[in-house]
Amino acid sequence: MTKIKLCGLSRPCDVEAANALKPDYIGFVFAPESRRHVTPRQAAELKGLLSPEIAAVGVFAGEAPETVAELLNGGVIDIAQLHGDETEDDIRRLRQLTDRPLIRAFRIRRAQDAAMAEASSADVVLLDSGAGTGRAFDWQLVQRIRRPYFLAGGLDPENVESAVKLLRPFAVDVSSGIETDGRKDRRKMAAFVAAVRRADADADAEQRFAVLP
Repeated sequence: MTKIKLCGLSRPCDVEAANALKPDYIGFVFAPESRRHVTPRQAAELKGLLSPEIAAVGVFAGEAPETVAELLNGGVIDIAQLHGDETEDDIRRLRQLTDRPLIRAFRIRRAQDAAMAEASSADVVLLDSGAGTGRAFDWQLVQRIRRPYFLAGGLDPENVESAVKLLRPFAVDVSSGIETDGRKDRRKMAAFVAAVRRADADADAEQRFAVLP
């Protein structure tokens, strides 16, 4: 089943909506330049409202490894997503400070970017068109990637079903695609989750029919 991450939650009502929809992950954005930015204190308060079945991902851009590790080890977040210019050295430094999972984001513009993502030492990679651009990249560039990845960039309730059927990613990640006027929209969140689960159900049905005599 395709995992689902609803990213950029910043209000108690966003978390309440996520709890009802039961995605696998939600995201708190710690990058100060983002309009979805939350402070560590706000994230801790929101995490306290989050269902324990849902993992909280902290999204960082160029943050010091010590700061990231402190939030991971303190239980404010469960997973760190590195979305800036972090290097393999930064990942190694984080490995020394925490044993929590790490996601490394890659901007996909050409085939070489997909190759770099495939070679990353992060636990999982995230493939995006850029830092919160809300636009999709050319999905043809990642059709041959073999490692598990989060697909992000320009996904919304209208196109995510096609993306899942075409690429079969480990997970899909959405933020602006479930917003209205810059705020998370409960209806769009529900529609996105339903579309992903519908794509998975269709794929399962195709596999069952494929083994019929």
